[in-house]
Amino acid sequence: MVDTFDEEENLWRAARHPSLMQHIVVIGKTGQLARALADRAASHNVQLTCYGREDCDLSETTAAIEAFAENLPECDGIIIAAAYTAVDKAEDDQNTAQQVNGIAPGVFAKECARRDIPLIHISTDYVFPGNGTAPLKPSDPTDPINAYGSSKLAGEKAVQDSGARAAILRTSWVFDGTGKNFMTTMLRLAQDRDALNIVADQIGRPTFAGHLADASLIAVKKLIADNSMKGGLYHVSGSDQPVSWAEFADAIFTQAIEHIPHTMQVTYIPAAQYPTPAKRPAYSVLDISAFERDFNIALPSWKTGLEEAFQDWKSN
Repeated sequence: MVDTFDEEENLWRAARHPSLMQHIVVIGKTGQLARALADRAASHNVQLTCYGREDCDLSETTAAIEAFAENLPECDGIIIAAAYTAVDKAEDDQNTAQQVNGIAPGVFAKECARRDIPLIHISTDYVFPGNGTAPLKPSDPTDPINAYGSSKLAGEKAVQDSGARAAILRTSWVFDGTGKNFMTTMLRLAQDRDALNIVADQIGRPTFAGHLADASLIAVKKLIADNSMKGGLYHVSGSDQPVSWAEFADAIFTQAIEHIPHTMQVTYIPAAQYPTPAKRPAYSVLDISAFERDFNIALPSWKTGLEEAFQDWKSN
């Protein structure tokens, strides 16, 4: 039986509460995923200890990160929710991106292996070149086309080489209603513009940060409960139909129609008309079936996530 997400009855989370509260260390505190993990921890009967940049700057030396990891408190598992996510900036700051995304995850993975506890590490659809037309499986060949993707792929390999029981969750187009992301940018621009040109030939599936947090907590708890699970590569995104950035923008404006002072016109343009320092994959739709099968859940629609994120946006 596969469980489904029912927001009204909260079945997706409530069915997975063991009697003993587990202690999870989260590397990250202020990003979209870290905030969502903190918001959802209680519903998973999990206690979190979150560490931000002020506790451990992942751009510091490897030795400094190793010392921090060795002194983490006793815990049942670790989730790495911190990353260098400035995709365009990474083109000119590759050393920092590699340190944060490529080297630091391996340090925490080795510590998990030493303690014999599981690790959840978040990666990205940008490890793929984006030249296909079918949803990408975890086993499909990787070939990043930008520095950010290359740094994240290095992090995946470091985690895999560590010997830890680790689940690497590749995700895509993460958004929420309070952070800095595509959704909140669109809603901010809509306050004083009535028309926007948005790229229409890059296709993916958005992922609500709250749903990614739920998936991460479910995964770490299952790895804690079942020592025979070795982890592996998985894809986690919103379900439902893939969209372009332009279509996602239209969905955002439709959701917010009563809170925008005018009708928004979205002009669909090719990526060639909106050049950026870093190339983006043209097609990065993730096949999420392996995660759903192994963790016995059905990932929610990104449209459901958009509704929840919009409620957060209105509240803030």
